[in-house]
Amino acid sequence: MRYRLALFDVDSTLTTTEAIDLLASFSEYGPEVASITESAMKGEIDFDTALRKRVSLLSGLDVDVFNRVLSATTYSEGARSLIDSLRSKGVAVGVVSGGFYEIVEPLFEGWGFDFIRANRLEYRGGKLTGKTAGEIINRAAKFQALTDFASQAGVPISETVAIGDGSNDIEMVRGAGLGISYRGKPALRQIANEHVETLMEIERFFI
Repeated sequence: MRYRLALFDVDSTLTTTEAIDLLASFSEYGPEVASITESAMKGEIDFDTALRKRVSLLSGLDVDVFNRVLSATTYSEGARSLIDSLRSKGVAVGVVSGGFYEIVEPLFEGWGFDFIRANRLEYRGGKLTGKTAGEIINRAAKFQALTDFASQAGVPISETVAIGDGSNDIEMVRGAGLGISYRGKPALRQIANEHVETLMEIERFFI
């Protein structure tokens, strides 16, 4: 099978960090938010509930915090090289994140992604309101992102690859032609077709 499309999770996949934890680190609720994130990634807490609770704790933060989060974000080893390699092979590449568009879009500026979808944060008067705007990018929404991206690119689902690390990635990893767990939590590893410990291992699936 020749795979022609790759959709990546962002937090703890293409980056080593979790955006919402970084946002919270600039508030007084850093440890509490990090604890909720860990439970959500393991599938112990419903993602929508966990996201709303964590975002509510960000209320009042100045939007300048986005720049601080960008500066504190680190890319996973081999991330840019992998994306460049896939693009050179004509593979359509995209990202879908349970994190936030306000961070994801500038984070990958110049990488050449064909598709970007993420949660959006609501803010007024230069301050976060503690709410999201629009649909929440949960398990079902990530699978919908995969189908939307495939349709947009004219690629059958059977020729798609989805890569993630947490329980929120289960539906897109299960639904793709090839589902890959990258250092995944047990719940994801159980349903993935493949498991890798380094991003560059993914290149071998694209001839």
